[in-house]
Amino acid sequence: MHFDLIDLRLFLHTLDSGNMTAGAQRSHLSLAAASARIRAMEASLGIALFERNRRGVQPTAAGQALGEHSRRVLQQVEHLQFDLAQYAQGIQGQVRLLCNTAALTEYLPELLGDFLQRHPGVDVDVEEMPSLRILQALRQGAAPLGIISDAVATDGLQARAFRDDPLVLIMPVNHPLARQATVTFADSLAYGHVALAVNNALGILVEEQALHSGRRMQVRVRAEGFDGAVRMVARGAGVAVVPLAAVKRCQGQLEFASRPLHEPWAARRLLLCSADFSTLPGHAQALLASLAPDKLLLDTTR
Repeated sequence: MHFDLIDLRLFLHTLDSGNMTAGAQRSHLSLAAASARIRAMEASLGIALFERNRRGVQPTAAGQALGEHSRRVLQQVEHLQFDLAQYAQGIQGQVRLLCNTAALTEYLPELLGDFLQRHPGVDVDVEEMPSLRILQALRQGAAPLGIISDAVATDGLQARAFRDDPLVLIMPVNHPLARQATVTFADSLAYGHVALAVNNALGILVEEQALHSGRRMQVRVRAEGFDGAVRMVARGAGVAVVPLAAVKRCQGQLEFASRPLHEPWAARRLLLCSADFSTLPGHAQALLASLAPDKLLLDTTR
């Protein structure tokens, strides 16, 4: 076998994305070069690593085994880079961070900006995913760190508190609900909603809560993000459920009313998760300390 680190990273990128084109892009290779490297790996082993189909690629049993070993090899390389960086300048490190929409849009920009300024030799590969997909990726070892909502079970992982992220209902200032001191989510279902995108994790949660109550949301329009939802609500398009952090950020710039939601599902908390915080590579340890300083390990047993 004659594999190099580029081969292993390409293989994992392809494995994680399930697509040769996406794997090549994440590896900064042309599709032709990436395909040639994968074929050379298979020829060297004398066995197929992927099964090709119209939807992309699926790992064979040999491919799954290579994926597990590749992750361990690259994790050791990260440890090596961090240790050597203590003695030499200019050695680059990279940390992959998976996060949900709320973390990415409301909390991470300033935190990551400060971290990157303090650690000029470290890059952060941030990828937005729904919380359930983040959990799956962490359990498979596809990333060292993730930020998720506590609405999903974290069995088998370790977690630390990241931020409280309560949800609130927003509405136009002249909306009938704006005249009520307290509002429930059920009250809002009598009116048209500005919903989030169909693949947005928070949007899915909100629409599921409507179904649990035996009703359906009256979706008038969908917004790609929190900013778009708040802007449309301010112009009278309907009501929306968004994080309190988004409301605070937009107050003073847009005119709208807001009411807290006291339902248990709306009292969200964001968690930092890892398979094992104690075994994180040095660069990931530094990022963890920057995102959740002095946070205690949580008991996430459910």
